[in-house]
Amino acid sequence: MHIVITGGAGFLGARLARTLLEQGQLALAGAAPQSIQSITLVDRAAPPADLAADSRIHSLVGDLNHLLEAKTATDQPIWAQAALIFHLAAAVSGECEANFDLGMRSNIDATRALLEVCRLQGSCPTVVFASSLAVFGNSAAQPLPAVIDDRTLPTPQNSYGIQKFICEQLVADYGRKGFICARNVRLMTVSVRPGKPNGAASSFLSGMIREPLAGVRAACPVPKDTAVALSSPASTIAGLIRSATATDAEWGARTAINLPALTTTVGAMASALEKLGGKAATDLIDWTPEPAIASIVTSWPAVIDAARARALGLLPDPDFESIVADYIRDEMSENPHIKPAS
Repeated sequence: MHIVITGGAGFLGARLARTLLEQGQLALAGAAPQSIQSITLVDRAAPPADLAADSRIHSLVGDLNHLLEAKTATDQPIWAQAALIFHLAAAVSGECEANFDLGMRSNIDATRALLEVCRLQGSCPTVVFASSLAVFGNSAAQPLPAVIDDRTLPTPQNSYGIQKFICEQLVADYGRKGFICARNVRLMTVSVRPGKPNGAASSFLSGMIREPLAGVRAACPVPKDTAVALSSPASTIAGLIRSATATDAEWGARTAINLPALTTTVGAMASALEKLGGKAATDLIDWTPEPAIASIVTSWPAVIDAARARALGLLPDPDFESIVADYIRDEMSENPHIKPAS
């Protein structure tokens, strides 16, 4: 089996690739397990060194829109050979709100181009599209219900959420027409992400943990009582892979599923940080209001009833403390600045 991951050099893409390589095989859409012979990581950047050193990993470096242009795509056999495509590449929420053209090009245009390449190749790959919780947004005209479920009407309140919802519909229709096997998956905010901050409005939900644990100050732009829906990196990867292995009957409707979410507050996140990293860590958090970010983040729902995901065996993380503990174990094992409190 050949797998393509767009955004494959990023944090989630690289972690997904490592997990798939470790598994060594995959039962695609409920079929018999097949060995994973190769994975192509498509990104603007080269893959991390550990992945580049694996003979099963190939990379395609460049702008996704350019790589998917008709003439270019026909010269790249990876698209015809791919049995499974994880489409993770995207411009993120803050970027899309600040730069409308960037969001339209990187999200809608690139997704449509990818789907067109799949249609023209005629190989009907399974496409797992990483959508977002941001398709739901609260407004005075259309208040969100207290609990979001798989049947809740998306009402996005920013460009990123609108673009993701449009892409969900494109993926669903290409699936309805038989051009692909469609899997739309709504990701929760992933925390704790390692590495540097990105342009997402929710980036602080990792930064307020990651930076203090490294001895660096971090800003939190929302009040402590702000409720959020989170998922650990491990749970997010499990959701993406399970979406690829589900049979059509297990998957059900073409509409997107919501991955499970841990509901917590920003204040409770800080408390978990203090328990594991000590007061020295939480003293490095600057509680600095930023209305532009707060308006986006607080419009997203915090309580999710992910019944379809539950039926696939996917459950939310038990608590945020365990997420922080996993981050310290997995990402800070070499020369951590702050170790878990004894």
